[in-house]
Amino acid sequence: MVKRIVGWVVLVPFCAALVLFALANRHLVTVNFNPFVPAQAETLPGYGVPFFLVLFLVLLTGVILGGVATWLAQGQVRRDKRHWRREADRLAQELEALRRKEAQAPSNRALAEVDDMVDNF
Repeated sequence: MVKRIVGWVVLVPFCAALVLFALANRHLVTVNFNPFVPAQAETLPGYGVPFFLVLFLVLLTGVILGGVATWLAQGQVRRDKRHWRREADRLAQELEALRRKEAQAPSNRALAEVDDMVDNF
């Protein structure tokens, strides 16, 4: 419940700020991926993109690339977790089999083992 309230307290103002930012930055900008374009070519008329759209796309690209990098970096952790989960499952099955075998054996088996240990002394 607290996470939900904190999420709303943080998320609603953040979204409102993003909407206000988008409304305040509606002017068109020219986007060019070539850093070697001469300065006079930048002033030529052409198609523009809203400034807020450029910033949002850069932000989205950064979030996606960060997520992919984190996912790739945690690959070894996920692999180890799968390994230990399989090992725990195997040991749990083995323990269950031993418990079933012990339950099927006569109850005086434990006494027989104690007698064998005492006879060895």
